[in-house]
Order: sequence, then C-alpha cells, then structure tokens
Amino acid sequence: MFVKVLRALYLPFLAHVALALFMVFMILAPIFIRISEKANYETIALILAYIGYTWMAFIFLFFIICLFFDIIALFINLTGILLQKDIFNKSLLNRVYFFLALILSTCVVAYGYYEAANIKAEKIIIKSKKIPKDIGRIRLAQISDVHAGTIVDAKRIKKITDIIKSYQPDILVSTGDLVDKRINNTDNNFFYFKEIKPRFGKFAVLGNHEFYAGIKDAIRFTEEQGFKILRGKAVDIQGIITIAGVDDPAGIPFNYVEVSEKGLLKDLPEDRLIILLKHQPLIDESAKPYFDIQLSGHTHNGQIYPFRYLTKMIYPYPSGLTVLSEDKYLYVSSGTGTWGPPVRFLAPPEVTIFDFIAE
Repeated sequence: MFVKVLRALYLPFLAHVALALFMVFMILAPIFIRISEKANYETIALILAYIGYTWMAFIFLFFIICLFFDIIALFINLTGILLQKDIFNKSLLNRVYFFLALILSTCVVAYGYYEAANIKAEKIIIKSKKIPKDIGRIRLAQISDVHAGTIVDAKRIKKITDIIKSYQPDILVSTGDLVDKRINNTDNNFFYFKEIKPRFGKFAVLGNHEFYAGIKDAIRFTEEQGFKILRGKAVDIQGIITIAGVDDPAGIPFNYVEVSEKGLLKDLPEDRLIILLKHQPLIDESAKPYFDIQLSGHTHNGQIYPFRYLTKMIYPYPSGLTVLSEDKYLYVSSGTGTWGPPVRFLAPPEVTIFDFIAE
C-alpha cells in the first residue's frame, strides 16, 4: 500500500515519513493491544483493537483488489507493447486504480461490520438409526470461535445466547476458542452463557486461543459458564449419545492432554450416537470408523473473502457439512464470533442447530 500511495499521490518527504511510521504502528498494534489488556487498560485496548484490527481487514482487502487491478494493468501494458503505443497514461491509471481500491476496500469493511454482527442460526437435520424412536429427536446447539474478549463483548454474547435460547437445545457444545484474551476482572461481563441450562448439559473442548489466553484462566472461565471440558474424555448422555473431546494441538507447548483419538473412541458403545468435538477440522483416518459425526471450527470459513482459499490449502473441509462415508459426517462451523478484525465478508457468523432425528 505504501508503494501505491507514493505512485498515486505526490506527497512531500515528511508525509512519506509520517505514513511509514503510521503503517509500522499499525503492524505493531496487536502487540500493544495485548500489553494493554494485560495491564487492565481496557479502554485503551478497545480503541487500539478497533483501529488496529479494522486496519488489518482493510489492508488485506486493499491488497487483493490492487492485485486484481495490477493484473488488468499488466494486460493493458502488454497490449500496448504489441501495438507499439501507449494505450493509457500510466500515471493516471495508477491514481484511478488506487482510489478505486481505496473506495472498494472501505465499502467492504463497512459492510463487514454489519455481517459480523448479524449472527444467524444454521439448521442441520441428520437422521440416525441410533436415536430411539420413542425419543424422536435430540437437538444440539454448536458454538465455535466465539473469541469472547475485547471486541466480542457482552452485548455480542447476549445476542448469541438469545439465539441459542430460542431453539431450546437439549445439548450445547463449544468447539474451541470460546475466549480470546487474558481473562481478568471483566469475567462478569460474559455471564450470559450461565443462563443457558440444556437438559443434557453443556460441553466444550479447548481451541488454540484458550492456550494463548492462559490455559488455567481459560479453563476456569469456561467451567464458570457451566461447560464440562472434555480433555481426552468421553461422556455418556442418557444411554443415547456419547460426546468425546480432545485438546487442540496448539497446546502442545503448554498444558496439553495428548490422547489417541482411536484409543478414546474405539471402545465406546457402537449402538450410541458418537459425537467427537475437535477444534481443527482435520480427520484422523484411524479414528473415523468410531464416530458418527465430528464437530469442528477454527477456520472461520476464511472470515474475509477470499481468504477462505488460503484456508482451504490447509483444511480440505473449510466449512459446512461433509459426508465422509455412509452415516459418517464432519461439520465445520463458520464461527460464531470474529478473530482480530470485527469484520466478516461472505462468511457470515453462525450458531449451528443440529436435529438428530430417529430414522
């Protein structure tokens, strides 16, 4: 962007220096945010978060749009070389493309604020022979990647919990990254999860951000919200469903509970619906025969289009429901909150509502 500004605008040298310093500050903003949070300067952290993370979204979009325009400019230049004449004034073209990229990026970021706040329920129906006919239906709500903290605040948490309450699930699960900061004296701002009391309970697994935020405080916070954390463990529900969960591998340098997924699942009763909670949407092939559905998150479906194409290079199933084989599924949530930029573009946030129905 710095180069694009210099090419499009005729600025004095001091303006170049000021622009460079501004951009360096924005690169370092996430570090200043974490320092402010740790020192309990919540207002400063909030201001820096909105400015710094919004800039992160803006600069990503600006780069992508400029890349598109640069490809167009390349074809124009090649055509000019073939015709042996200048088709367009290069200086004028640089300015036009710069301002177009500036306007489009700003518009997408503005819309992205709206999309990130517009949380909706994504409803999935799965028929299973393992659900008794006299029960008929078990309803499970999944949240993932809430990232409760400086930006995903109490107001956003209330919106999420209101959606969950409206569907009256029998079970609530969190597939990681419930928190996104060092949990401190703002804990009480997030009490809304405590108000949700499904008849069969609430369960959670740890994502990478629980470890980054400080694993002891993250566990305490999650348990205070009423979740039972499954760290390489399985729990039976009414003799109908078994829910198992594993830690995210990001916790390996920290207090990580390492278990074999196959070892965790293979001895579970086969006549029960087995749900595996795992933060990252990667399938352990050796464990696949032993679960009915794996619930994951982590990818945010890219959060800001077209980042999902980079995400897909690492995670073949970046979002939605995938049929792995007969009666075996993977569901990857697009995420309920936001990480970093309070912006989503063509990757809306969701609370996922599963109805497991007797077949």
